[in-house]
Amino acid sequence: MKQYLFTLILTASITFALTWAVWRLSMKFKLYPGIRERDVHKTPKPRLGGVAMFIGIAIAILISAANPFFERMWSPPQTLWAILAAAALIAVVGVIDDLWDLDWMIKLAAQFLAAGIITAWGGLQILSLPIGTMVLVSPWLSIAITMVAIVVVMNAVNFIDGLDGLVAGVCLIANGIFFVYSYILTRDSGATSYFNLATFLAAVLIGACLGFLPFNWSPAKIFMGDSGALVLGLLMATSAIAVTTQGDVNAFDPAKFGRSQLLGAFIPIVLPLVIVMLPLLDFGLAVFRRMRAGKSPFAPDRKHLHHRMLDLGHRDRDAVLVFYAWTAVISLAVLLMYIGTRQDWPGGYVGGIVFGVVGAAACLVVTRMPSRHSPRTDEPSEGEPQTLEATKPLEPR
Repeated sequence: MKQYLFTLILTASITFALTWAVWRLSMKFKLYPGIRERDVHKTPKPRLGGVAMFIGIAIAILISAANPFFERMWSPPQTLWAILAAAALIAVVGVIDDLWDLDWMIKLAAQFLAAGIITAWGGLQILSLPIGTMVLVSPWLSIAITMVAIVVVMNAVNFIDGLDGLVAGVCLIANGIFFVYSYILTRDSGATSYFNLATFLAAVLIGACLGFLPFNWSPAKIFMGDSGALVLGLLMATSAIAVTTQGDVNAFDPAKFGRSQLLGAFIPIVLPLVIVMLPLLDFGLAVFRRMRAGKSPFAPDRKHLHHRMLDLGHRDRDAVLVFYAWTAVISLAVLLMYIGTRQDWPGGYVGGIVFGVVGAAACLVVTRMPSRHSPRTDEPSEGEPQTLEATKPLEPR
């Protein structure tokens, strides 16, 4: 656990320092686009925070090569190099898109290429699905399922990037719960070491979100942009897939779960999906909505879940906190149900259900009862442009 905490703190510190540097440079050279119709903020702000997040993540991964605790992760090293290469590709494409607005087909092709790098070169694939007993899928089907899963999660995370602190906070909570889950899962599998690639990636993602969030909290100084949101989605999907490939696959055998064998068999797949449930829901609704209207599924609009929260009367900060609560309640409920399937804590299963029902009901009440405060003025921070005329004439996305 100490090694994971060190990795988390290191990533957070590097990301924090780099985010400040990127923000200052972006303001100095006016590297920020104009305000789009669907944007909530009123003053132009840089969208290059993802650059700092990617560099912080990359440095933490590279430093782990010198740590004996993570030696297994680098033997053989192609998995980590593949993850770094895929994340670098997405970060570069994200920066170009944030500045000059790439065609959505180019972005989608780059995303599938990054997913292919992780599956083909890195060897991370969904090899089995826990349906009663272990069911192995064919190699080509495994590659296809894995690549689609990675691309879907990447876009789902990117789609909710519309309010100050929303993506960073949701991913912080989701990866925090996933960290605990993967750590416990590794221990329950009877492994000789608590090391797990999924747990390591979760710790790195927690650190990146912690380091970035102070600059992104309302009113934000800088946004992560596509270069940040897509990289977060890529690594979250990768860490979830790593759970199914690391360690003893018998850890997913339903016979090892005392209570509710069916739930126990599905939880290793359910929980990674649950932690991105809100982004996936928003993504699915957006694709359906746009395709029904005869538009591209990636055509931007102002009908995302966070926009609907604002339309209900919530301030943007309150809407973000509601999203945090939904993410925490749903993820913690499933985590408690997983713990409840273990023989040594049978009460956790019922506790997880009760917590989920009560928590979801409370969140629903809060969602339908918006605050009555005055709307945010979005006053510019020190060093930010005071008017839209001060912006660099970049094409809106």
